[in-house]
Amino acid sequence: MRRLIVAVMTSLDGVIQAPGGPGEDTSGGFAHGGWVWPYAGDGEVMDGLFSRPFALLLGRRTYDIFAGYWPQVPRDAPHGGIADAFNGAAKHVATHRPETLAWQHSHVLGADAVADVRALKQTEGPDLVTQGSSVLVHQLLAGDVVDELRLLTYPVLLGRGKRWFDDTTRPTALRLASTRRTAAGVVVSRYLRDGEVRTGSFAND
Repeated sequence: MRRLIVAVMTSLDGVIQAPGGPGEDTSGGFAHGGWVWPYAGDGEVMDGLFSRPFALLLGRRTYDIFAGYWPQVPRDAPHGGIADAFNGAAKHVATHRPETLAWQHSHVLGADAVADVRALKQTEGPDLVTQGSSVLVHQLLAGDVVDELRLLTYPVLLGRGKRWFDDTTRPTALRLASTRRTAAGVVVSRYLRDGEVRTGSFAND
């Protein structure tokens, strides 16, 4: 069985929109695209996530961004190794336009993306990794199929923009498996599923 890991680059106030560049996603009038860039010079913040075999699970907007970038990265570029890994990995994509998936090793998810992800998790193969893809992430969290959250929290407040959680998220307890802080102040945390939400009260009996 495979696991599903959702890797999220988030501001302190939960915004995940357009971390990579100004033109990445300006929908809703978002004006702060590229907010990750000032913190990008301190090494592998993904903490080895892509150092072993993986398959990508992507929404259509993120797929198009990746497909327009990673195939163009030369092997001798600073990110050539991760480009090779991304280009060689299977990509499972939530899209209504399957005929336009031109990036190699791309596969379309069906109309019920969560059901298809459940089925994928039952097969043999590398873990599934999701980046960006806010709409798909909402569906995955609501469908209770996420095994691990890899949370990269950046020391910035953005105020508005797409967020990685919404009111459809299924209540779930999580266990902090590891955490570290990069030199630039990015907090990298791994959370694993830990059963149902537990409640109690501080009130005196």
